[in-house]
Amino acid sequence: MEEKPWQLQLVRRSLKKKEKLQLLEKHLDIDQDSLVLDLGCAQGILSYYLRQRGGNWVSVDLDLENLKTTQSLLKSHLLQVGTEILPFKDRSFDKVVSLDYLEHLDDDDLCLNEIHRILKKGGEVVLATPRTGRIFVLHKLRNVLGLKLEFYGHKREGYTLKGLRTKFVNSRFEYIKHKSFSRFFAEFLELILNFIYIKFFSTDEKPGLRDGHIRPTTAEEFSSRKKAFRLYSYIYPFVWLLSRLDNLLFFQRGYGLMVWAKKAD
Repeated sequence: MEEKPWQLQLVRRSLKKKEKLQLLEKHLDIDQDSLVLDLGCAQGILSYYLRQRGGNWVSVDLDLENLKTTQSLLKSHLLQVGTEILPFKDRSFDKVVSLDYLEHLDDDDLCLNEIHRILKKGGEVVLATPRTGRIFVLHKLRNVLGLKLEFYGHKREGYTLKGLRTKFVNSRFEYIKHKSFSRFFAEFLELILNFIYIKFFSTDEKPGLRDGHIRPTTAEEFSSRKKAFRLYSYIYPFVWLLSRLDNLLFFQRGYGLMVWAKKAD
């Protein structure tokens, strides 16, 4: 039996990515003839599943190394972009999906303006970002553990819902809805896993990829960590079970935000 691509093996053992996929399966509607931009595809870990939703996809990222890695999984319609003007005509896309990308940019407002420009009238943007605020104590724990934002490739800790809605208004979007994900236990467990990887398995002193280095970023790196991943796979059922304690915290805000907005003009 042929082994699954390494990116898909990671998804099967990622608490947060599985939560994002579940939200997208429930709330992301793609018409079969829609042209959709996957803005910030990284190593294609979620992009593969996005394309299964139908439609015609173009996946882009800032890093050429990410795109080389993604090519083995997505095969085609990949493009490197810069941090400023997107290389697409006005009103080109029906939808833009950008997961874990906005927080990696110095000028996030410019990015939102560019998304508005390339969307058709009535087109939607779906963003997933970290959430921040005074009650999110795990961000403080991350600082105590010495996990700097640069390890994640982040330019900022995250966004409040109010802050994102203000940015949407300033970029001439109409807010539609939001969903929260990754409550305390899932976020705490992912934080511990990130700490273990950065401290014991990451070899980069200064991560160069825009999305940091909190997990393997190439097939070669994944292969060299195969024994550790296999060990984690054995304990993953217990990690997942512990994360389900979040069901008791249904009233709590998640550490991740997924937000929908529409180009009204």
